Amino acid sequence: MDYRVTSATVEKTRELGRNLGECLRGGDVVALIGDLGAGKTAFAQGVGEAFSVKGPMTSPTFTLIHEYSGRIKGTEVSLVHMDLYRLKHPEEAEVIGVEDSFREDAVCLIEWPEIIEDSLPEDRLIVEILGSGEQPREIIFRAVDRAWEQRLKHQ
Repeated sequence: MDYRVTSATVEKTRELGRNLGECLRGGDVVALIGDLGAGKTAFAQGVGEAFSVKGPMTSPTFTLIHEYSGRIKGTEVSLVHMDLYRLKHPEEAEVIGVEDSFREDAVCLIEWPEIIEDSLPEDRLIVEILGSGEQPREIIFRAVDRAWEQRLKHQ
């Protein structure tokens, strides 16, 4: 199932992230796909707002993984934000412990997930952001599992 929406502003992209964040729960993995400057980090910041993350959420381009404490529906949950752009080989993901973040008390947002495609859980949500620069973005939510379809309908 694909659910498509257009975002004309960074604020709208953050709002869409915030809306998604409200239906996420521990153990969820969200793969964020898009070109440089598409708005993946802005979307992730919106998810962080839904989780009441304190302090600024920045792209983990150089550190690869940032972990934040958050709350969703009154439950303490970690929000793990990854940016795998700098990885050259899938084995590097194992070295930095990417799969260790796939746990029930965490939600993982992964920018540039293509490098670890074979290691991603099958039950994941793909969010593809098309466009860059000043043009509007088309954001496609691609559910692999029917349970995601139901959750997305209620956001």
